[in-house]
Amino acid sequence: MLRVLNRFFTSVQSQNNVKLVTVNRCLCPTALRPASACPGFTVKPIMESELYQIPPEVRGMTSLDKEAFTQTVTVPAIRVPTAVIHKVVKSLKKSIIQRRGLPRVTQDKEDNINFRLVLLDPSRVSSPSSFSEAEHEALRSFGVAEELQDFELRLTYDNLKSEEVLEAVLPQGQDVTSGFSRVGHIAHMNLRDHQLPYKKLIGQVIMDKNPGVTCVVNKTNIIDSTFRNFKMEVLAGEDNMVVRVKENGIMYEFDFSRVYWNPRLSTEHHRVVDLVKHGSTVFDVFAGVGPFAVPAARLGANVLANDLNPESYRWLQHNCKLNKVENKVRTFNLDGRAFIQGPVKQELPALLKEKAHIHVIMNLPTLALEFLDAFRGLLRKELICDENLPVVHCYGFSKDDNPEKDMVERASRSLGFSLEHRCSVHFVRNVAPNKDMMCVSFTLPKEVLYSSDQTEPSEEPAPKKQKCEETT
Repeated sequence: MLRVLNRFFTSVQSQNNVKLVTVNRCLCPTALRPASACPGFTVKPIMESELYQIPPEVRGMTSLDKEAFTQTVTVPAIRVPTAVIHKVVKSLKKSIIQRRGLPRVTQDKEDNINFRLVLLDPSRVSSPSSFSEAEHEALRSFGVAEELQDFELRLTYDNLKSEEVLEAVLPQGQDVTSGFSRVGHIAHMNLRDHQLPYKKLIGQVIMDKNPGVTCVVNKTNIIDSTFRNFKMEVLAGEDNMVVRVKENGIMYEFDFSRVYWNPRLSTEHHRVVDLVKHGSTVFDVFAGVGPFAVPAARLGANVLANDLNPESYRWLQHNCKLNKVENKVRTFNLDGRAFIQGPVKQELPALLKEKAHIHVIMNLPTLALEFLDAFRGLLRKELICDENLPVVHCYGFSKDDNPEKDMVERASRSLGFSLEHRCSVHFVRNVAPNKDMMCVSFTLPKEVLYSSDQTEPSEEPAPKKQKCEETT
C-alpha cells in the first residue's frame, strides 16, 4: 500500500510539472477522474446532469449516426433587461447552463429587444428558491424578476462530450474508460477487447471532440523490443503518420508508426538533460529520435547519439538539422553494445584525460540493464583515471514490491560489481498496475571500467599503473 501511495503522489507531482505536452484523457467525466488517472484506471462515467437523456436507439451503434443523438430538451430560463445582461450573466455564472456549443443568452420569446433570456442549468436550478443568497441579491439589485420560464433547447451530437456519446453507445454494464496520448495531430489509443467492435465509432468521436486531431490510431500489438515501435491501425481520419511535436521548447519530426516516442516522458527528458552542463559529453546509447540528444546539444554539450532502428537514426539526423545542432551531435546506427564497445570506448580515454563531465544515457527500459556488462573492462588498465568517471543513467521496468532495490540488484549483477550505497534510483512513472519505470544513476566504478578478463599469471610483474594525467 505504501508503494502505491508513493507512486500516486509522485505521479501527480510529475504531471503537474508538464506543460500540455502530453494529453492523456479517459473517456469519463473530468470531475470524476483523479489527477493520476491513466489508461488502466476504470471509472464508471456518469452524465453531468439530466439535461441529456440517452436515446435508446443509439445503444450498440457501430457506425456513427450523428443525427440519432439529436433531441429537444426543456431548460429553465430567466428574463433579463438587455441593459444589465452582462452583469446578470456574471452574477449567475454558477447557475447558467454550461455546455459546448449551446448559447447562454438567447432572444426573448416575445421578440422584445429590451429583454433577453438567460438559460439556466436544470441540474442546479429548478425553482427561484434554487438561487443562492448572493444570486438573489444580485437579481434584486438589477431589477430582475425571479420568475422562471421553460425554454425548449435543441441538443445535437455537436453539443455532447465524448464520454456522453460513448456512454450512450457502448453496452450497459461495460466500462467505457479508454486513454489516448496526443502526438502531434495523432491520438494514440489502447482499446480494450470489448471496445474493438466499436473501434471505428470511437475513433471518429475522439477526432470530432478534440480540435487538431486529424488521425486516430489504435495499438495492435506490444512494442517490438528491437526497434521499439509497434503496429497500429488507423481508426479515423487521414493515414498520415509523420508528426511534428514540440517538447520542452524543442521541435521534433518523425514517423510515429516507425519509431518510438512517448509523450509521457517529457518531464524525465528535462530532468536528465538538466544535469548536463555546457562542455559536457553525452553518450546516448538508445537515442531514438533525439529527445535527450538534441536538447543536450542545445545546452552546449558534445553528443554521440546512437540507435539501432534505421528509421530512428534517420529522424535523429533530421531533428539535429531541424534544431541546428548537427555540428554538435555525431550519430550512429549500431547495436547498443557495439556502440559502447566502439565509439564510447574510443572516445573515453581522451575525455578522461581532459577531466570532462561525461554522461551515458541508456533509455531502453526493457533491456538496458542487460547492456551494462558491456562496460566491464572497456578500458585497459594502463589508462586508469579516478576522477570524472562517466555518470550512467540506465532505465528499466520493475514489477518488484521494492523496485528501487530491484533496480540496484539487477544493475549490480550486470556490472559484476555492487552498486549498493553508490547509486540513486528515480521513479519515472507507473506504466501498468504493479509495473514501474525506474532510472538508476551511478558513477561508473573504476573496478568495472578497468577490469580485465582473467588470464594466466605472468612471471613478470605487471607494469605500474599510470594515472591518466601521466599519460601522453
